Amino acid sequence: MTEAMTEDYVQRFLFDGLDVRGALVRLGPVWQQLLARRDYPAPVIELLGQMCAMTALLTDNLKQPGRLTIQLRGKGPISLLVIDCSAELNVRCMAQHEAALGAGTLVELLGAGQLMLSLDTPAMRVPYQSVVPLVGSSIAEIFEHYLGQSEQIASRFFLAATPAGAAGLFLQKMPDGQTHDTDGWARCTALAATVKDEELLALPTEAMLTRLFNQESVRIFPARPVSHNVPEDWDKMRNMLRTLGREEVYAAVTKLGEIVIRDDLGNREYRFNKAAIDALFSNTPDTPPSVH
Repeated sequence: MTEAMTEDYVQRFLFDGLDVRGALVRLGPVWQQLLARRDYPAPVIELLGQMCAMTALLTDNLKQPGRLTIQLRGKGPISLLVIDCSAELNVRCMAQHEAALGAGTLVELLGAGQLMLSLDTPAMRVPYQSVVPLVGSSIAEIFEHYLGQSEQIASRFFLAATPAGAAGLFLQKMPDGQTHDTDGWARCTALAATVKDEELLALPTEAMLTRLFNQESVRIFPARPVSHNVPEDWDKMRNMLRTLGREEVYAAVTKLGEIVIRDDLGNREYRFNKAAIDALFSNTPDTPPSVH
């Protein structure tokens, strides 16, 4: 067996002699980076962390490498959860929620809503998009149902998230499964259902799979690192302000003292004071409006 070599990774495995494959995702420092400078309440942290883990698993499992963006939109106290994961497993995320947010079930927190999925691969002329109603009482159930409907392949997710980390275990019946062991899928999913959150979040891959499936022969593949690397893009923000125009930008900086642009998905903040705005428009022929 090959063990993971990083704290943030996705690692696939295969049951020898069964038509079942799987993967484990573990997010530690990356998850804490994603939460940095964000004051998300506990229910948001749990759901967003589970979605991050699940999206990394799905992205790693794509038939062709690509970027996967998933949104859950609801009409409840949590109105939006977004995860974006590149083919290299570089993850970004964000959430929108009411200021006063208490505990509740997923249905109570999201309300009636939609799952929006976008997949972009080099082979596609335009990204594939899918919009379906939310069906399920947990993040795991929503995506088990979605995969069952869209791919007609049985899948199971076991997800956990705290402020310290997020993790997930993924099992999937391979196409034309049950040719080797007709009871293999039922047996593996029943054993996986005994996993505890603390095991998902802490046990090394080999130790956890041995604990869950000690009667099975499991082949573990090399881990792929998961990252959160979003470089600052000041040029993009400057171009955005130029598009708004001198008059509107100077009116805003006059009223507010500075312009703050928040990139929620990248978890970055860009600030422009009067001097920065002057420099931004210094190459244009018009004289900037006077600011008192």
